[in-house]
Amino acid sequence: QTFTAWCNSHLRKAGTQIENIDEDFRDGLKLMLLLEVISGERLPKPERGKMRVHKINNVNKALDFIASKGVKLVSIGAEEIVDGNAKMTLGMIWTIILRFAIQDISVEETSAKEGLLLWCQRKTAPYKNVNVQNFHISWKDGLAFNALIHRHRPELIEYDKLRKDDPVTNLNNAFEVAEKYLDIPKMLDAEDIVNTARPDEKAIMTYVSSFYHAFSGAQKAETAANRICKVLAVNQENEHLMEDYEKLASDLLEWIKRTIPWLEDRSPQKTIQEMQQKLEDFRDYRRVHKPPKVQEKCQLEINFNTLQTKLRLSNRPAFMPSEGKMVSDINNGWQHLEQAEKGYEEWLLNEIRRLERLDHLAEKFRQKASIHEAWTEGKEAMLKQKDYETATLSDIKALIRKHEAFESDLAAHQDRVEQIAAIAQELNELDYYDSPSVNARCQKICDQWDVLGSLTHSRREALEKTEKQLETIDELHLEYAKRAAPFNNWMESAMEDLQDMFIVHTIEEIEGLIAAHDQFKSTLPDADKEREAILGIQREAQRIADLNSIKLSGNNPYTSVTPQIINSKWERVQQLVPKRDHALLDEQSKQQSNEHLRRQFASQANIVGPWIQTKME
Repeated sequence: QTFTAWCNSHLRKAGTQIENIDEDFRDGLKLMLLLEVISGERLPKPERGKMRVHKINNVNKALDFIASKGVKLVSIGAEEIVDGNAKMTLGMIWTIILRFAIQDISVEETSAKEGLLLWCQRKTAPYKNVNVQNFHISWKDGLAFNALIHRHRPELIEYDKLRKDDPVTNLNNAFEVAEKYLDIPKMLDAEDIVNTARPDEKAIMTYVSSFYHAFSGAQKAETAANRICKVLAVNQENEHLMEDYEKLASDLLEWIKRTIPWLEDRSPQKTIQEMQQKLEDFRDYRRVHKPPKVQEKCQLEINFNTLQTKLRLSNRPAFMPSEGKMVSDINNGWQHLEQAEKGYEEWLLNEIRRLERLDHLAEKFRQKASIHEAWTEGKEAMLKQKDYETATLSDIKALIRKHEAFESDLAAHQDRVEQIAAIAQELNELDYYDSPSVNARCQKICDQWDVLGSLTHSRREALEKTEKQLETIDELHLEYAKRAAPFNNWMESAMEDLQDMFIVHTIEEIEGLIAAHDQFKSTLPDADKEREAILGIQREAQRIADLNSIKLSGNNPYTSVTPQIINSKWERVQQLVPKRDHALLDEQSKQQSNEHLRRQFASQANIVGPWIQTKME
């Protein structure tokens, strides 16, 4: 608590503060700022990254600066500070306090802790019940704190009314007066001091050192004023102080007037780099431009108080600055400045976070859009191709299965398209500077998505239609095969019979063959109708294919009997029938001649027979 208050007593000069001492110094930024304020020197430029390595580098810069002041840092490393090691952090702050708040104290040839103790003993020596021997139990009753204040500012403390047996009241009185009138923040807790057998020595030393610096500074200012009074005439010096006050007040108010509009400007930038530059400018303002103005303001108040004191001591009227240049006017302007500063830093950080989110969203949009565009590459051409026009039924079924798989893939990509549209919408709502190009790309993706959906639907319809037509053609091919096969067998049998050689001995046998042949010829009209019907099936299949621009492979998958074969064999049958007719008629004529000869032979036999028989007898 004490170290936090001590740090804030200096950090507030730079317009900031810490809440948690082992957390707020972890990135090294406020630690470097603290060292700049208490030393009045510039440290190397800090690194602005948020990674661990950046934090370690910043803390190392601070530790190197401390070491450059002749301080040995034992067992204190940047990694422990970055990791929030409370013990190491407090050790480091104590080292800073010793070097910058206590080491330079010098009283009667003693320095640092001993010098501070001697100073306390000298200042409190005249006070009853006060015996400062150390920086722990000597301060428990609170009288020593009140004695230090009363010695330098007797109008602030009614020392005679304090009681040694009421330490909490004594301590709180000293703490409140110091905070209100001496600008020394409260660093200790009265109950903790009273209820602790031995108060923390480092905490007491830290707090007491603030009194030393406050009073020694005032004493130096008073001594300087007295020395000037001895050198210059009172009136001339007073006039000079008045002119200095007026000029310093005018310059400071003019600077405040110029700076506040800059801090109140909330014009957002397009990129993180531009906003980070504004943040860097703001931090330069706090590190470089504001600290001198803080000193000027303090100096102005000191000059004003000194002037009023001199005027009062010389029995002259109090100094009344020009209208609008009172200390209260400067304080009001300064308060307005700090309010604008606080709001400006908060706005800058919020804007940077907003732009970081926008950059993240924009990158996410680009990645998803690129992935989607890569996936859609060639998809329109694939959906527009008419490979189904030359496909077989098995091919078309494979194409349908492949298309079903693509439809599943397309449905799976619907989420990505919706995410792309949602990110684009969010970028618009967050006022992303490059929204027009994002919207154009998103619109192109959505339009293409609609086209893909339409082409997918059209291709499915075409595939299903073609499948149905090929199934019809396939059924016709099967029907053709079922009827062509027996008809082909019939023609082959007919050709075999028509070409078969025949041997007859009687007229009855040839007439039987002629009758059978006539019976065969009577079946030819029906056979011709069957042939036409079979060929009609083939023509119907071809008609359906031609009507729907389907390119058939040319062969019926169920039979090798083509219409050409059927027609060729039918023509052969037609040729063989008349040849068979002629052969049968010729044979009939032969058999008729033979029959006539047999009859003649038979009649002659009836005449010769008896004669031969007679001769034999």
